[in-house]
Amino acid sequence: MIDLYTSGTANGHRAAIALEETGLAYRAHKLNLKAGDQRKPDYLKINPAGTIPAIVDDAGPGGKPLALAQSGAIVLYLAEKSGRFLPRDPARRAVALQWLMHACSDVAGGSGTLFQLAMAAPEKSAANIEFFEKRLVYALRVADGELAGREYLVVEISVADLALYPVVHTRRPVVEKHGGLPNLAKWAERMAARPGIAKGMTVSV
Repeated sequence: MIDLYTSGTANGHRAAIALEETGLAYRAHKLNLKAGDQRKPDYLKINPAGTIPAIVDDAGPGGKPLALAQSGAIVLYLAEKSGRFLPRDPARRAVALQWLMHACSDVAGGSGTLFQLAMAAPEKSAANIEFFEKRLVYALRVADGELAGREYLVVEISVADLALYPVVHTRRPVVEKHGGLPNLAKWAERMAARPGIAKGMTVSV
């Protein structure tokens, strides 16, 4: 059994939809970030960084418990454990990992900066928010180009799609504001229609 510690953020959703899509047995523990659940001693034993998501797999490698944080690492671990969402072809697998990193660094990084500017930065700046919105949209436009003429980022659905979707869903207003991402929009509709994605997006709500 895998224990998922999560909350209703794009990172939290990423781990939840990976669990739903891989079909691995899990139980969810919802943390109240505003109340500081992620800083409590019991949770810090699981993830000393005090961030979500994190998982504890009681049947990890070698049959030993494994605690793991970072949503991208969790998605990759679950894919390897389940034998799903990692292309068998070595070249296609490498490209899937490229787009996984794009989703977790360029795209999620831009989205995270917007969150910090809007919610946590000591000074609000509309100009800075606009600047980072455009950077996020640029990263999404790269993915939009890759999706031209195909259903998923690497032809077949992979860890890359699971990693990208929660940010696209969360930042839909930004995407709609700047427009011009038709392939990404169709892809997002396709992803949202998957039962595992739909259920995973509600785990932390």
